[in-house]
Amino acid sequence: MTELAAIILAAGKGTRMKSDLHKVLHPIAGRPMLMHLMASVDALNPNKKVVVVGSGKDQLETALAGSAALAVQEPQHGTGHAVQQAESALAGFDGDVLILYGDVPFVPTATMRMMVDRLHADDDPAVIVLGFEPDDTQSYGRIITQKDRIEWMVEHKDASDLQREVRLCNSGLMAVKSRDLFPLLARVTNDNAAGEYYLVDIVNIATQDGRHCYVVKTDPYDVTGINSRSELAAMEAEWQKRRRTQAMDDGATLIAPETVWFAWDTQLGRDVLIEPNVFFGPGVSIADNVKIRANSHIEGTQIASGCEVGPFARLRPGTVLEEKAKIGNFVETKKAHLGKGAKANHLTYLGDATIGAGANIGAGTITCNYDGYFKYQTVIGEGAFIGSNSALIAPVKIGRDAIVAAGSAVSRDVADGELRMVRAEQLVKPGWADRFHDAMRKKTEGK
Repeated sequence: MTELAAIILAAGKGTRMKSDLHKVLHPIAGRPMLMHLMASVDALNPNKKVVVVGSGKDQLETALAGSAALAVQEPQHGTGHAVQQAESALAGFDGDVLILYGDVPFVPTATMRMMVDRLHADDDPAVIVLGFEPDDTQSYGRIITQKDRIEWMVEHKDASDLQREVRLCNSGLMAVKSRDLFPLLARVTNDNAAGEYYLVDIVNIATQDGRHCYVVKTDPYDVTGINSRSELAAMEAEWQKRRRTQAMDDGATLIAPETVWFAWDTQLGRDVLIEPNVFFGPGVSIADNVKIRANSHIEGTQIASGCEVGPFARLRPGTVLEEKAKIGNFVETKKAHLGKGAKANHLTYLGDATIGAGANIGAGTITCNYDGYFKYQTVIGEGAFIGSNSALIAPVKIGRDAIVAAGSAVSRDVADGELRMVRAEQLVKPGWADRFHDAMRKKTEGK
């Protein structure tokens, strides 16, 4: 197997985003677009990865966390110049190089592999270019071919009217052997309308040398670039549309698919029912036969088979629901573990809590887990019953089969099988309300 390196270009300023956040770090489905691409690259097990950066280097350095080398392009003089900045990071490397773009996040691993495989075909290509045929060719560069052999490549601004009629467009993505790449780049000039060093010129130079370069084609979706917030929103919408279809194909029921929003890593079992207006943040895993009712927001949560959630529930990171647990309407959880068959049906907050199997949490119950400085745990035993409108002041433990009476504020542990009632004594004044109403009516009549 030939060694593989990936060069990812991410030096653009992203001015159309009008954002302090680097363009390639804007998220789609809860994940920065660059990290979508890096995950696809990682599936090829590359020997080296180099991200070419410009402004926003610190942000990319933090996001990549050492997973790729960084090369700086400053100033920016075009795509060919950008790729040249990776040369020192690849010193001594003698393998294949994939050239990718950080703002083109959804190139499938299979497509990258196809490019590399084509590079090693018997006809010994110099460069493999990934092409596509969009509905609107816009301002894309064109690829002039004879069958799949490239005769010439030209940027849109330098193309003739006849060349612009060609529908096969250049995605900018290439596969080339490292021993060819940098010598070809060294011969690229900026003699063009933009005064830049174009990466595509390595194809034309190789062709003029008598070598052959070839194009492989892909779906336009796979090479869609994102340069503005409107394009980001359009790509999000298309990604979500495809993910919803996948969910239904895999055995989930979406009552109103267009209202359900998935994260990049949402996992769904079979026979999951999802009602309208459900939002999944990252880190959600749902087993079989689960019902997610309308208007629920779920992230960082594991849900076992047979559970029911919502409507109007919010499950925050660290929530775990075991089999047949139930979270009802207007319930919020955070780092809460509900045992098998445990339920909190309505109007409850459970934070930093462990709830035993079969426990029942009454309406209006809250775990008081924060004192303004630190978080504390509440542990509720199996089969315990927490009456409505109770406050469990952590750290506190409620024993197995214990009962907390409605309206109690519990600040000390409750033993197994114990009843705990924490209420002020009720004061009764017979006839007081009647006398009050009579007095008020007389005052009103006097006016």
